[in-house]
Amino acid sequence: MEAIKWKKLIVNPDCTLENAIRVINQGALGTVFVVDHDLKLLGVVTDGDVRRGLLRHVTLDQPVCSVMNGQPMMAMRNIDVAELVTLMEEQSIRCVPIVDENQCMIDVEISPYLRREAKNTNWVFLMAGGFGTRLKPLTDDCPKPLLKIGGRPVLENIIQQFKLNGFQRFFMSLHYKLNMVKSYFGTGEQFGVDIKYLEEEEPLGTGGSLGLLPEISQPLIVMNADVLTKVNFRQLLQFHLDSKAAVTMCVREYGMQVPYGTVQIEGHAVTEIIEKPSYQFFINAGIYVLSPEIVNSIHGKNNFDMPTLFNRLIQEGKLIVTFPIHEYWLDMGKMEDFKRAQIDVPTF
Repeated sequence: MEAIKWKKLIVNPDCTLENAIRVINQGALGTVFVVDHDLKLLGVVTDGDVRRGLLRHVTLDQPVCSVMNGQPMMAMRNIDVAELVTLMEEQSIRCVPIVDENQCMIDVEISPYLRREAKNTNWVFLMAGGFGTRLKPLTDDCPKPLLKIGGRPVLENIIQQFKLNGFQRFFMSLHYKLNMVKSYFGTGEQFGVDIKYLEEEEPLGTGGSLGLLPEISQPLIVMNADVLTKVNFRQLLQFHLDSKAAVTMCVREYGMQVPYGTVQIEGHAVTEIIEKPSYQFFINAGIYVLSPEIVNSIHGKNNFDMPTLFNRLIQEGKLIVTFPIHEYWLDMGKMEDFKRAQIDVPTF
């Protein structure tokens, strides 16, 4: 890798997590290398490391070393490149720093599959069949996916974001005013994508339309069609593959403050008074990756919601992991959020 390029991916140990994320997003490797002033390698931080840190409530103003892997795989400058590439592919490692005898970085070896990466063959499933009741009267004559944000329909914004990440194959589940949506998007050819439609004769809930899908052989990204986000879907898919989970659920940290003093009691005795406490939660962001085994196990036209499916999978002992979102994210289910999107999208 050219020095001028890999040197754009190095940060010092005092760099904040927020700034490290910017460096990760600007590069193509999903990785930053933490070095001292002599370029001695101290550790690496991947996109997955960042998100696991967020799950531990590491904040964006903390130093990057708080989520750093301090014992990364590295290779000496005289290593046999073919041997290294084989090892990287066997262990699904995207890149390996090359160091000298003092462990100072001199290069980065990139996995060949990353060099070949361009278009992604995984399907994306966009659930767009809802009535948009909370956005009435806007949805009286127009389905929510066609409401315009920044001069183009919500669903077109979503498709374009997936295209930026190399995804070009889409399933759409439709019900309310489905012909209007099909008329606008057609086969997807004019948008540079391939679209296939799944029609719900009756509303099937947020999960039931999965039973209308044909059998698939690769993980499926599933997303509500009223979510605007700048999530890197390629990184999301890689995170899912690395975790070997049945399901990956995107989550978003959400804070709320109780507007009153809360009183802790034992029996009748007051033990503590906390004035207007704040609490942090992780909420479901409406974006998932499902393994093909899970998708192919769902059959028929049954009405159920995604939480019902996930609770059943948990009871069956299936692994469901979370992918915390630090990027822009907005659920446009309510009128105030739709109005906010009109402001946000010009800078989206």
